[in-house]
Amino acid sequence: MDLGFDKIKIEKKKDFLTLKDYSKEEILYLLSLAADIKKEKELFSDRLKGKNIAMLFDKHSTRTRLSFEVAISQLGGNCIYLDAASLQIKRGETIKDSAIVFGRYLDGLVIRTFSHETIEVFADYSNITVINGLTDMYHPCQALSDLFTIGEFGLLEKELKFTYLGDCNNVSNSLMVGFSKLGLDLTLGCSKKYGPSAEILQYCQKQAAKSGSKINIINDPFDAVECADIIYTDVWISMGDKDSAEKVKELSAFQVNSKLLAYAKPGVKVMHCLPAHREQEITSEVLDGNHSVIWQQAENRLHAQKALLVYLFSENF
Repeated sequence: MDLGFDKIKIEKKKDFLTLKDYSKEEILYLLSLAADIKKEKELFSDRLKGKNIAMLFDKHSTRTRLSFEVAISQLGGNCIYLDAASLQIKRGETIKDSAIVFGRYLDGLVIRTFSHETIEVFADYSNITVINGLTDMYHPCQALSDLFTIGEFGLLEKELKFTYLGDCNNVSNSLMVGFSKLGLDLTLGCSKKYGPSAEILQYCQKQAAKSGSKINIINDPFDAVECADIIYTDVWISMGDKDSAEKVKELSAFQVNSKLLAYAKPGVKVMHCLPAHREQEITSEVLDGNHSVIWQQAENRLHAQKALLVYLFSENF
């Protein structure tokens, strides 16, 4: 995959908490590394030899858990899955104390939890590499993988029209950060009530101004997807949120269906980070149709996260 980027030696970072901590060059390096690994995975089979990496999950997971467990195994590392509900942290042990102990046993930790502050405390006190597997605020692994998928189609270019449609959440937050870092325009098609976080939007708009891109917010779904190259959606009710009939009704106009696709470019690609609530935010006709690249998108979690693991844990990256 030619991303139009010549690899340069970049400095290794300790953690992967949010794409805010990474430069354009570092993000593009990870995408290029993911392409190399996807093409010739056997060349990287020992990069995590001797590394013990735990996964501490406080939320349900399919793709994040599977992709990380397989990635760590295929890179030669040892993966330990920890259900947060079974640990002493659920009986009152402080996050700080747990983090210090984890740091004495492990080389790295992937965390999937609610509060972003929890991950920050683990990163501050564990003295080991911490990876954000999802918080209520950010999902950087998903965004990194999505950028890789977009790059595979040769669409990581200034002319790209990318529209995220529906409920603004941790995924859209991370996509905004990634796009603004890379100098790519992003359109949020959302209702006024379920728009982006003001704080994160402000940060991304400042980044976009530096990189020469724009974050657009459009409240009409058909205007938002007009001439779009990619339409992206996610569930309307995130994990931990109460199911809300009012919210579903409010967002119903933003459903990704064949009528909506008619306003985009003829070759529009549809993305969804999954799991999908079929016939709610997206119809089965579209999800299973010719415009969907969702299964390729899901597979690429494995390759993008392998790149992240090699970069963070291997001396030879």
